[in-house]
Amino acid sequence: MSPIKALCLSGFLLMAGNAFADNPVDTSSLSYDALLSGYEYDFSVNHFAFDSQRQSLKMAYIYLKPSAGMPVVTLMHGKNFNADYWTPTARYLQSLGYGVLIPDQIGFGKSSKPADYQYSFAALAKHTHDLMDSLEIKDSIVLGHSMGGMLASRFALMYPDTTQELILVNPIGLENYLEYEVYKDTNFFYRNELAKTPESVKRYQQKNYYAGEWNAEYSSLTDFITGQIQGPDKDTMAWVNAKTYDMIFTQPVITEFGDFTVPVKLIIGTRDRTAPGRNWKKEGVERELGRYDKLGKHAAALIPDSELFELEGLGHLPQVEDFERFKVALNKALKMDS
Repeated sequence: MSPIKALCLSGFLLMAGNAFADNPVDTSSLSYDALLSGYEYDFSVNHFAFDSQRQSLKMAYIYLKPSAGMPVVTLMHGKNFNADYWTPTARYLQSLGYGVLIPDQIGFGKSSKPADYQYSFAALAKHTHDLMDSLEIKDSIVLGHSMGGMLASRFALMYPDTTQELILVNPIGLENYLEYEVYKDTNFFYRNELAKTPESVKRYQQKNYYAGEWNAEYSSLTDFITGQIQGPDKDTMAWVNAKTYDMIFTQPVITEFGDFTVPVKLIIGTRDRTAPGRNWKKEGVERELGRYDKLGKHAAALIPDSELFELEGLGHLPQVEDFERFKVALNKALKMDS
């Protein structure tokens, strides 16, 4: 575990937001390469090697084996995160006997960051399925958060026989963004990525994820981003991050929610207002994007076999904001509440 992360997750976790603001952890010396070589995850990391698009790639992953007779839960991370933020969820699932598979998708975390690559949810889903095959995981409960919800949805559509159940936690993509927004070229996102600073990342997450609150735990989840902004591969990361933005806008999944053939559970923090691209809506569009208090209900109505669990007052990361409340919803989704 990195020194900053270890510090945050120990005594500093006891601080309230105001106290933390007055005594912030100094992250000015953090520096990580594209593969997060100096950033330690809480669990041991393995690598799955394969060839794709004429390139040799490595997919980092964590695998915790299940107890006898218990299924595996595959956790899919969001765009601004990596496998490591799933630690509390993974530990909880493991305590119940579930196996847990947590990949870093290509372009994220400790996995390869090919700059000349056609990123797509379909490709990432296939890589994950191939990883499962290599581990002899025949089927899995698939749980995706944020962008990982779009990926998990694509996975379930492509591999219904491998998907026991789909659980979506505040997924983005519950609206087809290009219906309402002007398309932006990848160069646009590249410039935005290059302009990011540790402080701007904090401001974005504090406003959009945590309703203005901030503490040591929230801060620790941005350490890897800070380190890469200040690291030797900033340009590579900016370009890869720009390319993975493109698939969010050009590869919708909400249009196929009626095609799911597996049970789907939606866990939605209703305070969430996340809406990629809301600042470049098409002229004349008055729709308020990112209304998860409405989007969850709309999505559930589209899905043939769905259940919706709403968490009032929680935002984009209910599993981080209030794990105890999230755990109750997760138990219901897994049918562990009886």
